[in-house]
Amino acid sequence: MNTQALLDHPGIKIGEFTITYYALCIVCGMIIAFILISLLFKRRNMSPDLFLTIFVICLPICLVTTRLFYCITDGMPIEEWFAWDSLQKGGLSIIGGILGGIISIFVVCLIKKVPFFRVTDCVVVGLLVAQACGRWGNFFNQEVYGAEVTNEALQFFPIAVFIDNRNAWHYAFFFYESTFNLIVAALLFWNGWKNGKKPNGVNSALYCTSYGLVRSIMEPLRDPTYILNGGGVPWSLVTSILLLVGGLAWLFAVLFVNKRKEGTLFGSLNGDPYGISEFIKDSKNEVPKFSKINMMCAVYPERYETQEDKTENATDGGNEEQ
Repeated sequence: MNTQALLDHPGIKIGEFTITYYALCIVCGMIIAFILISLLFKRRNMSPDLFLTIFVICLPICLVTTRLFYCITDGMPIEEWFAWDSLQKGGLSIIGGILGGIISIFVVCLIKKVPFFRVTDCVVVGLLVAQACGRWGNFFNQEVYGAEVTNEALQFFPIAVFIDNRNAWHYAFFFYESTFNLIVAALLFWNGWKNGKKPNGVNSALYCTSYGLVRSIMEPLRDPTYILNGGGVPWSLVTSILLLVGGLAWLFAVLFVNKRKEGTLFGSLNGDPYGISEFIKDSKNEVPKFSKINMMCAVYPERYETQEDKTENATDGGNEEQ
């Protein structure tokens, strides 16, 4: 795949302003992720407005931590972290964004008294899709690739990608990781859409496990130029291994606790098998509305206000005022 044209024209020019293809990949990923997460919130008996609140609060925090993790682990001088010239040269780490997202979502859930695992089970699906789209930004920038491919029989996309400034073919790690993320995202979305049984936290644990696994494999094989090793420590690899181990421990813990409490790994033998029975509001006055998307509406339709109820209540309110 010849990418010289992309290097010569790295974006869409509007007058003197250029919107880079990398930025378009990031924005497209964010939009798709927002739609998917909003749908899952509604499906899993939570207010979509709650996710909007979380999104507005957490996004700027994640952007900062994405930059901070890169700067710290790359050994960059503090005065260059947010200097304009330094920012123009790039430098972001998705792992920093993940860590910032976990912390900020936890704080928001704590303040609003919302189940953390129930929220993250939806968020991780959109996060994987956003990461998959973002990896294509690496293709347009010709970065974060694997070792050189010397076997001419393998010098074709999607096995390899031609890197112009190296004048050589390299393994297309961006494509491998993007494809893997999309497959896992599809599986987790299916699980979140179809399975409303206890315990919450399974999707989140599987995200950490799967993403930690693929990054643990990819990191040592990447071109050394793109390995964050400030202080001689391969920080991205270390963090990836911690994600993998933490995800497995997380999965074991939520299943073990559910087994002890409910008598089975999934669902419940002692009571309500659903982990999403309670409607999670964004505000105290919010009323749950009947929706074909919300799976709990089919199970407990009497708990949700229908359009007819809404009209009747409005009419009654109007009569009382008269």
